[in-house]
Amino acid sequence: MRIGILTGGGDVPGLNAAIRAVFRRALEHGHQVLAIKDGYRGLIEGDIEPLTKEMVSEILNVGGTILGTSRTNPLKREGGIEKCLQSVDEFGLDALVTIGGDDTLSVAYELHKRGVPIVGIPKTMDNDVCGTDQCIGFDTAVTRVTEALDNLRTTARSHNRVFVLEVMGRDAGWVATVGGMAGGADFIAIPEVPSSLDEVCEHVERRWEEGDYFSLIVASEGAHIEGLPSRKVEDVDEFGHKRLVERGLGPHLAKQIEARTGKTARCVVLGHIQRGGSPTPFDRILATRMGVQAVDMIEEGKFGRMAAFKGGKIVPVELERVTGCTREVDLDLYRLTQIFC
Repeated sequence: MRIGILTGGGDVPGLNAAIRAVFRRALEHGHQVLAIKDGYRGLIEGDIEPLTKEMVSEILNVGGTILGTSRTNPLKREGGIEKCLQSVDEFGLDALVTIGGDDTLSVAYELHKRGVPIVGIPKTMDNDVCGTDQCIGFDTAVTRVTEALDNLRTTARSHNRVFVLEVMGRDAGWVATVGGMAGGADFIAIPEVPSSLDEVCEHVERRWEEGDYFSLIVASEGAHIEGLPSRKVEDVDEFGHKRLVERGLGPHLAKQIEARTGKTARCVVLGHIQRGGSPTPFDRILATRMGVQAVDMIEEGKFGRMAAFKGGKIVPVELERVTGCTREVDLDLYRLTQIFC
């Protein structure tokens, strides 16, 4: 068979490990793998070439994606889906492997409904894809957050400061919750649990009264904090997502905390550091297992599914479950973090 593979949406560490696994498993079965460049842009424009053993050599520990990626949405491009179907026919693709988050996988489901033999692999540092316990990139992002909090703690204690660490998380606060818990944050703001500026400031004041003369606050970029001035964001991508960096939640929060409490407050926006660099061992292994499973699903004709991580195993889950769904933080887990506030 001729198997096409693409990576869509934001890059995360572990993508190359998945690409390598798909190639190696396909090679074992005698199949050819074709590299589709820059996500769905490459499928629309026919920017496709054979993937070779040399291309996947020594990439297990390398961040980013050797295929390139983009947020191209065929559903929003005139004739986009039709051009994708044309490329599938033109290059004689017997199957497609799409690696991405809910947007990429939702498009994959639309292609599946149009007869394309397709399987998916869930990746996103936000960890908000439904139907899987964990996505490629999440563990690395959490590790970056934990390391940042470990480093900020020493300077926060030395200077009796409040530090606000803004992390990624548009609709779900998995990175903030798990990273904040692992790094010992004393207040965590996430999209699933609305909070208020009064609540945050009262928390800071209480810590000082109890003799803890510093504070580490983690805030998801998409958190809802009542009473916090925010900028209106106009710029959106092809999937309709606003560029939350323009919202500036972290800097605004730090400024308001300092103004209201009189405590020195600083903000660190972790940004793309969360999605850069080498993947953790867990992400390397998860990506490898998912890549192998994707090819096995093709072998078994289990199309319209993704290789999901469920209960410690990699199992096929219908792509339909991803469409229009956001996997939100388990509130029992979030309540556990509040014990340490």
